[in-house]
Amino acid sequence: MEKSTALLEMTGIFKVFPGVKALQNVDFKLRSGEVHALMGENGAGKSTLIKVLTGVYGRDAGTMLLDGEQIYVKNPQEAQNAGISTVYQEVNLCSNLSVAENIYIGREPIKFGKIDWKEVNRRAKEALAKLNLDIDVTKVLNTYSVAVQQMVAIARAVDIKAKVLILDEPTSSLDENEVEKLFEIMKKLKSRGIGIIFVTHFLDQVYQICDRITVLKNGELVGEYEISQLPRYDLVSKMLGKEVDEFAALENSKVFDKHARKPFIEAIQVGRSGSINEFNLNLTEGEVLGLTGLLGSGRTEMARLFFGADKIDSGELTIDGKRTHFNSPIDAINHEIAFCPEDRKQDGVIGDLSVRENIILALQTKKGIANKLTRKEQEKISDDYIKLLNIKVSSPEQLLKNLSGGNQQKVILARWLVTRPRLLILDEPTRGIDVGTKTEIQKLVLKLASEGLSVIFISSELDETVRCCNHVAVLRDRSMIGELYGEDVNQTSIMQTIAGGAKQ
Repeated sequence: MEKSTALLEMTGIFKVFPGVKALQNVDFKLRSGEVHALMGENGAGKSTLIKVLTGVYGRDAGTMLLDGEQIYVKNPQEAQNAGISTVYQEVNLCSNLSVAENIYIGREPIKFGKIDWKEVNRRAKEALAKLNLDIDVTKVLNTYSVAVQQMVAIARAVDIKAKVLILDEPTSSLDENEVEKLFEIMKKLKSRGIGIIFVTHFLDQVYQICDRITVLKNGELVGEYEISQLPRYDLVSKMLGKEVDEFAALENSKVFDKHARKPFIEAIQVGRSGSINEFNLNLTEGEVLGLTGLLGSGRTEMARLFFGADKIDSGELTIDGKRTHFNSPIDAINHEIAFCPEDRKQDGVIGDLSVRENIILALQTKKGIANKLTRKEQEKISDDYIKLLNIKVSSPEQLLKNLSGGNQQKVILARWLVTRPRLLILDEPTRGIDVGTKTEIQKLVLKLASEGLSVIFISSELDETVRCCNHVAVLRDRSMIGELYGEDVNQTSIMQTIAGGAKQ
C-alpha cells in the first residue's frame, strides 16, 4: 500500500509492562473507507494496540500518523479530538441519561446562556436518522436494547467527525438481524470515507464485512492481508501460530470406541439465547471431551451450561438417561459435576483464605451448613490432596494468594476432586503456568479418565487438546460445527473443521 493512501499508520509500536512485552515492533495501516479486521487469540496484543492508539496507554517506541501528520495522544479525549473514536462491547455511555444527552454530552448547543434542549433533541434525531434509526431521543438510554445503544454510540462518534472508528467486539451481544443492521451502517460509514477497525472473533463476520485483515500473535505482527487472498484455513493457521506443514507431519495413534463405553451425560438440542446455538452432544464415562475453537467460539458458554452457571433455555440435559434440570451450580454439584473456571483469579481463587479453606470449600458447600466438616477432617483432606497433587506450600494454612499460579490452579483442582465428581469441567486449566506443572496437570487428567472420570477439557493450545482428548467438539461463532473421535483428533482435522471443511 502506498503511503498516500493510508488514513492511519502505526509503525514500529512497542509497549512494555513489567516483565511483559505486550507489543513488539507492530505495524498497522488503515485506509479511508475500509473495514479492517484486527485478529488474534487471547493475549495477541489487540487490546493493547487499540489502547495505544486511543491514548489509554502511552507507547514506548514507534510512530503514529493520521492523515500523514504525526500524532501522540495522551488520553482518550485527545484521541477523540483528533478524530479517533471507539465503540466498545460494553457500551461506554451514561445509561441513566437520555439518548440525546448521550450524543451531545459536553457539546450541547447553548441559547441565551442555557442548554437549548429543543435543539439537542433535534440534532440527536438527525444524527440517528443518518443511521436509519428512528427512536424517541428523549427516552433514557437504558430503556433500549444493547443493539440500539451501540447505534447511539456510533451516532455520537460520527457526529464528532470521527475519521477512524474502532468497533471492539460490537456483535458479541447482538442477534443475526441486529448484526445485519450494524453491517449496513458500517457500509454507509465506509462510503463516507471513514476507516473502521473491526475487532472480533467471528470468522464468518470477518469474511462478510471486512476488506483487509491484520493478524497479531504474542504481541507481534504476523502479517497484513487482503481478505480475498487469505483463505479461512490460512487465517486460522496464522492466528494459532501453526504452519500447515507442521500439521501434516503429526500423527495420532489413539484408539477410541465410544459405543463400548457407558453413556453418562447427554445434551439434546441444548442452547441459550444470545450465548450459544442449539447443539447435540453426549459424553461417556472415562472420556476426555475437548471443546475447541477460536476465542469467542462458544467453548466456555457451552461448559457453563453443563454446570448450571448459565441456564439452558432450549433443549434438555440427561444424566444416566434421566432428564435433568440445573437451576444453579449447586444442582450440578449435587449431580457430581465439578467446574474449574477459565479466570481462576476472578472466579476460582479466594486469595485471603488459606490453602486448607480453599480446598474444602466445594465439599462443605455440597454438605451444607448443617453438616460442617470438623477441623480434623479439613486438615486430613487438605493434607491428602496437597500430597496427591504435589502442591508446593509452606503449610496448609498459607494464604492462597501467596502461592504461584500453577500451585493455585492445583488447589482449585483439589477443591473439586475432593467432591469426588463424575464429570470434571476444566476451562483453560494450564494457562499461565510453567511447563512442568502443565505436564503434571495433563498427566492427572489422563489418569483420572483411566479411572472412569469424565472430563470436559478446554484449551487454546491445539497440541494440548490433541494430547489429552479422545473426543473433540469443534465450535465456531457460537455454534458446534463438528465432532472428531480417536485418530481423527489431530491438529489438521481440527483446523480444517474450524475453517469450515476441507482446506481452501
